Amino acid sequence: MNPKVKDLLEWIYCILIALVLAILFRYFIGTPTVVKQPSMYDTLEDGQRLWLNRWVRTVNGEYHRGEIVTFEAPSEPIVSLEKADNNNPKAIYDEDPEGIFSKFAYYVLEINKTSYIKRVIGIEGDHIKIEDGKVYLNGEELDEPYLNEGVITESRVYTDIIVPEDYVFVMGDNRSHSTDSREFGCVPVERLESRVAFRFWPFSKFGKVD
Repeated sequence: MNPKVKDLLEWIYCILIALVLAILFRYFIGTPTVVKQPSMYDTLEDGQRLWLNRWVRTVNGEYHRGEIVTFEAPSEPIVSLEKADNNNPKAIYDEDPEGIFSKFAYYVLEINKTSYIKRVIGIEGDHIKIEDGKVYLNGEELDEPYLNEGVITESRVYTDIIVPEDYVFVMGDNRSHSTDSREFGCVPVERLESRVAFRFWPFSKFGKVD
């Protein structure tokens, strides 16, 4: 074989291996992301960069109240009052891609996939009630030190529910500018993509995000 051709093939081989390893690391271990939504202001601000822990998804780990997570956006971000079922407050996911390549592009490469970032408020079995601008968890007012002073939680579609098994109830800290479980219902754990590990930009706010 021509030495130049051999060298070229070796370079292509190395590049392919590097790409595969990068994709696997991004999907199973962790990945950086940029905040592009106002729903978590001012805990998270537009343009800030975060490191997402995806290992929790890989090992089917548990998610806890108060954690900030990312997840696949529901097919119906806003459910009408007529369609909502408070006895079955589950977000709707009915647009899964078909075919191996389409699934790979969507779930692994995340092409044409929309993700949300919110805070876990309730886990399976929790009773969530939103009343008079406040959130009640299992009968007691929820202490939310991460909210700005004066922030109230408006009632929307799902305001008095029990979180189903293997689901979580999520909301953004910027309550008046957040589309969340109050409107689309509880999110299945299998649709959660990651837990926010830490913020690495700007450097002045480097560290764990509470």
